[in-house]
Amino acid sequence: MTVPESTYRVQLRPEFIFADAAGIAGYLRDLGIGALYASPVLDAAPGSTHGYDVVDPTRARPALGGEGARQELAALLKELGLGLVVDIVPNHMSVEVPKVNRWWWDVLEHGRNSEYAEFFDVDWERGPILLPVLGDDDAVAELSVEGDELVYYDHRFPIASGTGTGTPQEVHERQHYRLVGWRRGNAELTYRRFFDITTLAAVRVEDPKVFAETHGEVLRWVADGDVTGLRIDHPDGLADPGGYFRRLRENAPDAWIVAEKILHPGEPLPQSWPVDGTTGYDALREIAGVFIDPAGEPGFTALADELGVKTGYHRVEAEARRLVTDRILVAEVRRIAAQLRDVDPEQARQAVAETMIAFPVYRSYLPEGAAHWTAAIAGAREARPDLADALDALDAQVRAEPDGELATRIQQTSGMVVAKGTEDTTFYRYTRFAALNEVGGNPDRFGLGVEEFHRLAAEREAGHPAAMTTLTTHDTKRSEDTRARMAVLAEVPGEFAEAVRRWTARRGIDEPSLNLLAWQTLVSTWPIEPARLRDYLDKAAKEAKLRTSWTDHDEAFEADVAAWPEDVVKDGELASDVEAFVRRIEGPGYANSLGQKLVQLTAPGVPDVYQGTELWDFSLVDPDNRRPVDYAARRELLARITDGELPEIDASGAAKLLVVHKALRLRREHPALFRGYRPLRAEGPAAAHCLAYTRSPGLAVAVTRLPVGLEAGGGWRDTVLPLPPGVWTDVLTGREVTGDLAALFDRYPVALLVRGDV
Repeated sequence: MTVPESTYRVQLRPEFIFADAAGIAGYLRDLGIGALYASPVLDAAPGSTHGYDVVDPTRARPALGGEGARQELAALLKELGLGLVVDIVPNHMSVEVPKVNRWWWDVLEHGRNSEYAEFFDVDWERGPILLPVLGDDDAVAELSVEGDELVYYDHRFPIASGTGTGTPQEVHERQHYRLVGWRRGNAELTYRRFFDITTLAAVRVEDPKVFAETHGEVLRWVADGDVTGLRIDHPDGLADPGGYFRRLRENAPDAWIVAEKILHPGEPLPQSWPVDGTTGYDALREIAGVFIDPAGEPGFTALADELGVKTGYHRVEAEARRLVTDRILVAEVRRIAAQLRDVDPEQARQAVAETMIAFPVYRSYLPEGAAHWTAAIAGAREARPDLADALDALDAQVRAEPDGELATRIQQTSGMVVAKGTEDTTFYRYTRFAALNEVGGNPDRFGLGVEEFHRLAAEREAGHPAAMTTLTTHDTKRSEDTRARMAVLAEVPGEFAEAVRRWTARRGIDEPSLNLLAWQTLVSTWPIEPARLRDYLDKAAKEAKLRTSWTDHDEAFEADVAAWPEDVVKDGELASDVEAFVRRIEGPGYANSLGQKLVQLTAPGVPDVYQGTELWDFSLVDPDNRRPVDYAARRELLARITDGELPEIDASGAAKLLVVHKALRLRREHPALFRGYRPLRAEGPAAAHCLAYTRSPGLAVAVTRLPVGLEAGGGWRDTVLPLPPGVWTDVLTGREVTGDLAALFDRYPVALLVRGDV
């Protein structure tokens, strides 16, 4: 099996194509990376900036350079000794521009008689396919006929043979589809989609023929040795994730396979999945959590209460999930409820909704992991005792037929409810301490203790040593360095609360949760361009769905939010106050950044470096985290480091590049050092501020945590880290060291130690 020592994620797009990825391959090799990890490379919707909207899985995307450029990139990577990991999207395809998706176009033209009719998850029993593309239902009068196409503005749809005579409206009524107002999508859609995105139609990869057609090209690349690893997007949307992974493994027996499976705290990866692990959100939660001070929780809870931000997490989450079942995924819930036999339709709908609202994890995988299904039913019964009979019927039918359509569809959809309700709604409403609001995170759990971190790291080494680990992805709510600086706030809750009171009185946002989120975001990304912050807050406000949303706008509120970043910057006194506060937390934030990065790069798992994050990167949620990366600057700094420079910890980020480079090179050149896991425990008055462990007997890692408290307590004083016998050298500085932590950390707040002459 081809397991990389590390990966480097690049976001391919028309502005950064295969040739551009080839252009940085040598830099990645010099940095110490083991494999280039690419966002989806199959043909995608016109102009796509991310590639998750595939329109043709049978060819490399022409907008990235096409097949020839893909082959050139693969050949170069092989020459450099680098692997290639490709992100693939089995759950859905883009149908936004019907004509560029030949399978969907054929389905619209021929209906159930299309050779691709079974490729998409269409509810054919409900009649023609509903396409919610019109401004409203009355807009059908604006249709026109051009040749063999039905046209609505720049939208084009096929006309079935023999039906193209008469007025456009008459032609429309005779097609295998109906164009309807866009607002009808959530409630009446007749095909399964990706979350609430009607332009992404679900694909039935559980069908062997569909699997073969959608995966044949990528699997050819794997067989040719061009692709060494696969990242699987959103497996929880599939009818049978376990069956999918077994079929994939059969066809790619030597590939490194990681699944974008979001695990809740304590949830194991399904044992039957033949994958190497997850894409690392569980590791992110653990690594970031150990740098957060639990002592800050009461102060942040009090501040949130004072400002009017809701602090009952589970109540906020339940409200947000109910919003999803009752308003956003209405069509999906109704389609599931229709499968429940001998139950009143409305009772069935409510029972299905309550069960998905109560899910303790994203989904169950019956008959495996039945405890999660049991917990969901129990939670629904507790919330709605009046639905006891309907819930009993639901539970009985699902358990009796775990492979039936009811069980399959409710399990497919529960993950959508959790993701939309929790990640995309609750995380923008429950803003008590936003550093915890991360994919796979638990905002109700304030930080992670050192001993628990050790236990979880040892479990990863024992169970999934080749799982991916990450701190930043294209889906994270904020980048690792933004999160690391935000974590410092947990050490100064009183100071931050006083500052927020002053700042809010001067220029607050008239929605409590967004106001608190805005101040946390501002100090964690300062200095940030007002336009970037404006776009972020606009997205946050609409995702929260409190005062405005993507579909129902409060124009006055949105205008006030849009003006806020510029108002803060232009207010000299306010801006100076913010800047002074940032100076207070900036240094400790750098220490957190270096600490969590060294842990991620050296702890069990295969570490991924998200594009550009080898330097400081204070990004926010997408699309902010897909901004262009200045590789020329990174090459220049790397050259200075390889020449022996030991950079200062400053705004350049060179110190982080030093840590990344030294750790990655050591990992690639001496992989045997990165085996096993044993805690190392410091001794002395500041012992709680050190996180340390060994991998092999010849490798030790030590980092600083909670740096503000460390300084307030008088520093390391006579705290020591008892190292195993031998001569130890810090790879970062090149000097011999002992376990005296004051001396060990006098240059950098982290240390990467090897024993002997490695």
